[in-house]
Amino acid sequence: MAAVPGDSVLAPRVDPSAAAAPAEPGAARPDLEQLETAMESPRSRGIALTVLAVLAVLYTLYFARPFLLPITFAILLNFLLSPVIRAMHRARIPVPLAAGVVVLSLLALLGIGIYTASAPVQGWIAKAPHALATANARLRKIRSPVEQVTRTAEQVERATTVGGAPRQEVVVRGPSLVSRVFGTTEALLAGALEVIILLYFLLAAGDMFLQKLIKLLPQFEDKKKAVRIARETEASISTYLLTLLAVNVGEGLVVAGVMYLLGMPTPWLWGVLVACLEFIPYLGAITMVVVLALAGLTTFGSVGHALLVPGAFLAINLLQSNIVSPLFLSERLTLNPVAIFIGLSLWFFLWGIPGVFLAVPLLATFKIFCDHIETLAAVGEFLGRRDAEERREVVRNGAAA
Repeated sequence: MAAVPGDSVLAPRVDPSAAAAPAEPGAARPDLEQLETAMESPRSRGIALTVLAVLAVLYTLYFARPFLLPITFAILLNFLLSPVIRAMHRARIPVPLAAGVVVLSLLALLGIGIYTASAPVQGWIAKAPHALATANARLRKIRSPVEQVTRTAEQVERATTVGGAPRQEVVVRGPSLVSRVFGTTEALLAGALEVIILLYFLLAAGDMFLQKLIKLLPQFEDKKKAVRIARETEASISTYLLTLLAVNVGEGLVVAGVMYLLGMPTPWLWGVLVACLEFIPYLGAITMVVVLALAGLTTFGSVGHALLVPGAFLAINLLQSNIVSPLFLSERLTLNPVAIFIGLSLWFFLWGIPGVFLAVPLLATFKIFCDHIETLAAVGEFLGRRDAEERREVVRNGAAA
């Protein structure tokens, strides 16, 4: 069958007398009826709808990130702080008052931290141009062999260039790194205000949304499943955030002590920066290495002493990421490393640095949902790490083969 030329692509007129011919002589003739039957099968339609739904969700997450990011942060903080609100409620404190106390305490701690760190940070920022010049001068001895090779390669390229004048290149400047990471000041303040307000309302509402959901569900088993999923999601995210906070604070204290022994000024500031940046997997550690390298080259006259500063942090970070974090986090989150890495990459692509911070809590939440929904059990199994029984089963099968 063939479409008559000139018709619409969406509604073509089909010539029923046209016959499909094989591409090569002697080849099997295509069976259009079998193809139509396969395309109309429920399985094919289900796969197509699933692919379209996944693409629609990804596009929505990407383009709606200014709207979704504050809501996601507020919901995660609500999961983290809800046990505190319930404990205060059991102590006869009204839930709206408890929510106000918790949010104000959180803002007070954040304000004290920013105020305490503002003066040292401003001092280092004021010295940044001089620090970069000093670091550049002290690294010149290390960079001189590489620069010599680069100059030689450029001379060879100019000698082999044919056609006279060099080509002009047009460079299109994109947004700066700071704007990519944090966004504009107005957007950052507006997002923070939205998170604070929404967090208060979520905490003050308590279990209202869960109760309404339970009321809407028709069967008692569905009600029990909804409560179980909500409680396990809250417990998992709270455990992850609290454990990660404890690990990062511990690493920050160790780094502060090592910086003090190495003679770095304001060692507590480096410990605070480490504790904050370690919430961002991989990128936070890389940023800290660069910052400590510049600070060390500015502070010390010896290049070896200066590079010992980022080297010490890198050694501490390797111990933390390869021994301490897997010991505490993997047992609690039960996510396999491949899923975590893919999740980090996906959420970094969708939401940037905030998405990297949210990746593991969102993965843990999604896994809990999958574990309690029969049709998604296979996805939950893929996201989970291999347990000891599964490992023994694989070894036994390999030995039997």
